[in-house]
Amino acid sequence: MKSYFGYTRVSTAKQGAQGVSLIEQKSAIERYAAKNGFAIVEWFEERETAAKRGRPVFSRMLALLRRGKAAGVIIHKIDRSARNLKDWADLGEMIDAGVELHFAADALDLNSRGGRLSADIQAVVAADYIRNLREETRKGFYGRLKQGLYPLGAPVGYLDQGGGKPKIPDPATAPFVRQAFELYATRAYSLHALRDELVNRGFRRSSSRSLQVSSLSHLLNNPFYTGVIRLKTTGETFRGVHEPLVSVAMYERVQSILKGKLVHRVVTHDFTYRRLFSCGLCGGALIGERQKGRIYYRCHTKDCETAGVREDALSEAVNMLLHRVELTPDEVTEAKEYLARKRGEGVRRDAEAALTLQVASARSRLDRLTDAFVDGLIEKPVFEERRTSLVSDLARLEGNLADVDDHLARKQAEVARTLELAENLVLGYETARPAKKREILESMTSNRTLSGKNLEIRLRIPFEALARRPCFQLGAPHRCTPRTSETCARRREAVFAVIDNILDDDGKPAKSRAKSATSTKSTHRRDV
Repeated sequence: MKSYFGYTRVSTAKQGAQGVSLIEQKSAIERYAAKNGFAIVEWFEERETAAKRGRPVFSRMLALLRRGKAAGVIIHKIDRSARNLKDWADLGEMIDAGVELHFAADALDLNSRGGRLSADIQAVVAADYIRNLREETRKGFYGRLKQGLYPLGAPVGYLDQGGGKPKIPDPATAPFVRQAFELYATRAYSLHALRDELVNRGFRRSSSRSLQVSSLSHLLNNPFYTGVIRLKTTGETFRGVHEPLVSVAMYERVQSILKGKLVHRVVTHDFTYRRLFSCGLCGGALIGERQKGRIYYRCHTKDCETAGVREDALSEAVNMLLHRVELTPDEVTEAKEYLARKRGEGVRRDAEAALTLQVASARSRLDRLTDAFVDGLIEKPVFEERRTSLVSDLARLEGNLADVDDHLARKQAEVARTLELAENLVLGYETARPAKKREILESMTSNRTLSGKNLEIRLRIPFEALARRPCFQLGAPHRCTPRTSETCARRREAVFAVIDNILDDDGKPAKSRAKSATSTKSTHRRDV
């Protein structure tokens, strides 16, 4: 009596746990073996899809058959053996080599031309079934994404509500997710320290799994918590309809910290302009060093024409720039009065109307971008890059529109911080510690470079507008016009325009405003 292998398979582990299909397959194979006088010496049971190659149990069985450990194998049906043509080709080669292949539910003589042709046709049909199933699954998957629904498992901080329903915040873990973003945004925690802090506060992934640093990094990099769905495999982004846990501004602040992490080193010399200025020719950082009692910042790139600059020359240039930005006491008083007048229900209605128009404009731009991609006017990489930016902008605007009062409060607080910084700016900077000076410069300037001997410092918005407000030190702009009338009025209007610019800003992140400021004419440029 010849010895044979028995092979049973189900597509998923869940089907295997139920066991119904495996039992039915095994019973049919046993009846077929008993009817034909075959002895089954070993069973091979697998819980893997046959649509892809690489099934471990199936591969081990083929290896044993090639070594002659059995005369052949008995399988329930053709689609249980292979649903991809490569695995079916491997089985065909073994049949040609004399290995017997029997199907308990199909009366096929694979040694005849007709039986082999029928088996090949059934194998092709099984492979086509998988292709069609994959295509329909993909259509349904992307259909859900276009509706703003996430068709995969809910990430940490959310709960599944079943098919066709958005994820909802998990009362047990959602507060810890918010805390993770808020704590990391303070720059006071590394990922390891943040993990320990959250664990001490009671955050757990589950009853049996501890919180890992890698999982925490994935959490902080996931835009799902801002209401944006991003597919990791393709990089595609979609606007979600689930409730965000953090604001887009908070998420982008965390991303800037994650991407801008520096290797922690022991600081031997805390130079004032450490890590602030760069070489405009090669892009390298200017490194501070002390020579003959003076501090120099030099470019250490070989053969670079940028030699270096003395610290007192940098301080002089910075002070000249700060003098142009600093507000007079009268300007601060008038600006605060103007800001107080801007508060009120009318401002809220105007802000809500402006945000509504901006949301509609963002959606229109997204639709036009999609039409351009469908018409073949732009390539897919460009389309994905632009869509990611538009989806993020749309999420930010919709978040501001949903809570317009908080949006106005943040804008007014931003104006107050700007006025506070611009008041007594020079004295506050001169008396500050080096770390505070660096913080002031980083918040006010977007580009600090030295090209050869040419020093260039560019201001961020709105400080650029403050530096450009009218200033007449030697008299009025016209011979017959008093300085106290037209000049002061124009300076006051310029300060008011800065306030309006901040309040009317469309909610772009600081880095986008910095990019806009960088593209404008330099506010300070000199040779040193």
